[in-house]
Amino acid sequence: MRADLPYAVGGVAVGALLLGNAALSPEADPVGVLDIALVVVAAAALASCRRRPVLAVAVVTAAMLVVHVRVHAGVSAAFPVLGAVCVAAWRGHRRAAVVASVAFLGGYLARDISVAPAGLPPQQLLERTSLLLGWFVAVNIAGLVAREHRAYLEQLERRLLEAERTREETALRRAGEERLRIARDLHDSLTHSISVIKVQAGIAVHLDRKNGAEPSAALLAIQEAGGAAMRELRATLAVLRSPDDADRLGLARLDELAGRTRAAGVPVHVTVSGEPPELPVEVDQAGYRVVQEALTNVARHAGPAVAEVRVEYTPTRLTVAVTDDGAASTAGPVTPGVGLRGMRERVTGLGGTLHAARGDGGGFTVRATFPLEGRA
Repeated sequence: MRADLPYAVGGVAVGALLLGNAALSPEADPVGVLDIALVVVAAAALASCRRRPVLAVAVVTAAMLVVHVRVHAGVSAAFPVLGAVCVAAWRGHRRAAVVASVAFLGGYLARDISVAPAGLPPQQLLERTSLLLGWFVAVNIAGLVAREHRAYLEQLERRLLEAERTREETALRRAGEERLRIARDLHDSLTHSISVIKVQAGIAVHLDRKNGAEPSAALLAIQEAGGAAMRELRATLAVLRSPDDADRLGLARLDELAGRTRAAGVPVHVTVSGEPPELPVEVDQAGYRVVQEALTNVARHAGPAVAEVRVEYTPTRLTVAVTDDGAASTAGPVTPGVGLRGMRERVTGLGGTLHAARGDGGGFTVRATFPLEGRA
């Protein structure tokens, strides 16, 4: 409602200017009650032109034409129409803006021609018509420029959001890769050595007791410390290999991913069918990553498009699919880029299949299927 306030103020100001000009102009006829009512209606329509631009421009144009025919208000009758036309063009209703411009210019010119023999010089008629034509061309162009500027700002905001999301995901991926590298290094360098120490200490204790001797306290301490070190190392490796559940990216966080994609300007619809089983961690994360990469590709390459995400659970398989209705292109398979290759490697590494192709009527589909049998 507050967004409409400037339009309401503008409508009142333009209406007051029009009535004042008509009352003071020697060429204008006396202003009647009907004329005042029409100006009030036009001002009210201007106040709502942001929300209903087509209706507003139609009402304002009709009202001002009637006022001009009755009162001969001059070029001031065009001011409310100019404002409504500019807003209509800005809101994307170019045809309505052009039709209103032509209709008002035609009606204005017809009225002036009808009174030309009564004293309106042809030179003055030509000047007024040229002036109005220039004004209407200018406001139509201004509305289109404002719309393009707004679209540019929205696209820039989407790109910034996408870049921020990509940075966060890259940081998470690198952190995960670093954890796995550390886990591998620890496993390779320490696990074997600690196991040997623990086994050798255990053998020494066993031999001492077999020979009737009491194992030394130092030897028992080594055996106990070796077991404790092995347990702590395994716990550390488990933490490094498996992030906390709160940080794990899986299909349970699909709505969160869809929300971030919508915030980037891509409408997303999510459909889930079947009863979600207890998925293996690697399958759960791979399914999430496939959807994530596919939605990122929609935001980057599909242009204005709506994305449809479908997740299907069965006892034997998991299927995730992302389809968009972007601009039409050549149907069939596509040359895989880095993102598609990464998705394919991730899916096939788990025994699954990945299908990625353009549709016959445009759009793009990515579908991944993961087998669940034998992964309980």
